[in-house]
Amino acid sequence: MSIQLITFDLDDTLWDNLPVITGAEAAMRSWLAEHAPLLAALPVEHLWGIRSQVLAAEPALRYRLSELRKRTLFQALEGVGYSAEQSKHMAEQAFHAMLDARHRITFFDDTVPTLEHLTERYTLGVITNGNADVRRLGLADYFRFALCAEDLGIGKPDPLPFVTALQHAGVEASAGVHVGDHPADDIRGAQNAGMRAIWFNPQGKSWEGEGKPDAEIRALAELPGVLQTWA
Repeated sequence: MSIQLITFDLDDTLWDNLPVITGAEAAMRSWLAEHAPLLAALPVEHLWGIRSQVLAAEPALRYRLSELRKRTLFQALEGVGYSAEQSKHMAEQAFHAMLDARHRITFFDDTVPTLEHLTERYTLGVITNGNADVRRLGLADYFRFALCAEDLGIGKPDPLPFVTALQHAGVEASAGVHVGDHPADDIRGAQNAGMRAIWFNPQGKSWEGEGKPDAEIRALAELPGVLQTWA
């Protein structure tokens, strides 16, 4: 069956995520330095420790990154002496400072041209474990749907996000392909759901995952050519 649906990972597939996350963390720390100096005075490892405690107490939060971040901030703020009311308000504000910076993204040069080309022939969707919002990024017009682990309550590589994507598009698994950079979350996850999977590997890394991807690309501009060979 020919390909009808293409789903995309976001972070490190449509953009380089390291500078984005670095900037988001810096924005949060800057907000805390100005508004919550008692917490800002502590090393960043303090927050990491609290995050680990929160996650150990409620493992399901690993798929709810926004809630995990806010609960970590709340407990950290309350732990250094702010009241519960203050901590709740400041945790929300610090989180939004981080989230705003998290959406200051520079796409790969071929991201938008490739999406523009593909959307003329295929149904496009998003499957992400992160908390980037395609609407805030100006990409919503290219995608029929965007599925995130926070909303589903579970993330890749579990088959559920991929099966849900197929249901949204109304196609069989054999007509779907997923594009992503992570060997387990993206490639193995999609293949376990019956879809084909294309490994986005711009740095030319050696494959170290289970099995192998159905195809490999170094740039998104190569994607239409791969799909054409399958047609």
